[in-house]
Amino acid sequence: MIGYLEGKLLSREGDGILLLANQVGYEVLLPVFVMNAFSGKQIGEEVSLHIYYQQTERQPKPVLIGFNHELEKAFFQLFISVEAIGPLKAARALTQPIGDVAAYIEAGDVDKLKTMKGIGNRTAQKIIATLKGKMGRFALVREAAEREPAVTEEVERQVIDVLVRQLGHKLTEARQLVNRAIQNNRAITTPEELFEEVYRVQRGM
Repeated sequence: MIGYLEGKLLSREGDGILLLANQVGYEVLLPVFVMNAFSGKQIGEEVSLHIYYQQTERQPKPVLIGFNHELEKAFFQLFISVEAIGPLKAARALTQPIGDVAAYIEAGDVDKLKTMKGIGNRTAQKIIATLKGKMGRFALVREAAEREPAVTEEVERQVIDVLVRQLGHKLTEARQLVNRAIQNNRAITTPEELFEEVYRVQRGM
């Protein structure tokens, strides 16, 4: 079973991407909110995804659904526990960030949930009945994003470039260090702050 992939973005194909990892091309379906995050990615760029893997007797062809973070994948797994919401329907429905959807569920906001693709009144009520009270940690994602400035792609690029060109790290290793540093401290806004956090990550490894 595949839980994580890291490799080169070969192409965007409808609602998914083709990802080259270890000389194998993987077709990965992306929920809309994840695809939106990929809009700034360039073909040939190194990317990483947490993977939800599905293969059943009715659907023998494996389906890989990708997420930027483990927390997004955890939310997805809870979301598909709702009656009548399978992985493919969930991937199409999640057009908004998980922090927003979690907040709608905790607030019992049927109207907001109905703005999601393929979610009608009855399904929205099922979602609330099943998941309300379980969304606290996901709703906090939105609050954190509103409070803290995000690290820009330019800051990430500068730090990765120095790690690779000047300090001799492999590109995949440099990206992993930067991603861990950002996860540790989401208030980072400058290359200097990001470098400092990267060093902390290295010392802790």
